[in-house]
Amino acid sequence: MGLSGVIQSRKYSCALILGMVVWRCALAAPEPARAQEDAAKAEAAPAATAPAEAVRPQPGQVEPKPVEKSRIWWFIESSGAIGAVILLLSIYFVSTVSRLFLEMRQKVAAPPDLIEELMELLQKREFKEIFSIVKDDTSFFGRLLASGIAELPNGLAEARDSMERVGEAVTVEMEKKISMLAVLGTLGPMIGLLGTLKGMIASFSVIALSDVQLKASQVADGISQALVLTFEGVALSVPAIYFFAIFRNRVAAISVATLLQADEFLRHFAHAARVKTPPAGQPTAMPAATKPAKP
Repeated sequence: MGLSGVIQSRKYSCALILGMVVWRCALAAPEPARAQEDAAKAEAAPAATAPAEAVRPQPGQVEPKPVEKSRIWWFIESSGAIGAVILLLSIYFVSTVSRLFLEMRQKVAAPPDLIEELMELLQKREFKEIFSIVKDDTSFFGRLLASGIAELPNGLAEARDSMERVGEAVTVEMEKKISMLAVLGTLGPMIGLLGTLKGMIASFSVIALSDVQLKASQVADGISQALVLTFEGVALSVPAIYFFAIFRNRVAAISVATLLQADEFLRHFAHAARVKTPPAGQPTAMPAATKPAKP
């Protein structure tokens, strides 16, 4: 073999060695990258499992229970100042209804003892005593009868007109006492609506002003407050309207019944006053005997 053949064979050997080196480098190149990926996964795995391990109670350790708020205390906090106003109105409503149940009765408007006493005096024809009693009496029946007897010298019609005018005045006074129930029935939903607006504004302000992830508890707090105050306002309004209707009908019934009783007693009083009292010691004149009818 000559010199040119030796040179040619060395060129082939160098090319073969260079190719083997390149191939080896190609096979070894991904291994560091894989090692880096494996190292990154190994670092991330403890971080991901750390919260779970932290949350998981250790053997022998008691898991802490979340603190629960009392429903009554939550209801008081949700009501706030507006709920306190509704509570005060509710107390006033209960006291007013209790007082009206005691005052709006037929026995109070026309006391049976007073009527019985006046009837006994009327049978004894003690007219001045009757007038002095009813003049000082403050009941519905006494005020009606006092005005009627005072106008009786001008005629029975004038006396009845006077009693009707006094009856209308007393009826208006009783209607004034029950008018606050109608006010509470109208005012309750309005106060509840004010609380509804307050709660909805609080909920939507959390949504509008929050730049991070919203908490459901903050949004639900305002909504629950709105619903609680609405419930309280309606709970005050419904019984107020109901009792207003009851007492309005009772006022009308008491006025009519008392006016009829006073009018009946006034007619008996006027009839007894027209009959002259016989002198003492003289018998009452007997009616003439009627002649028998002719056949």
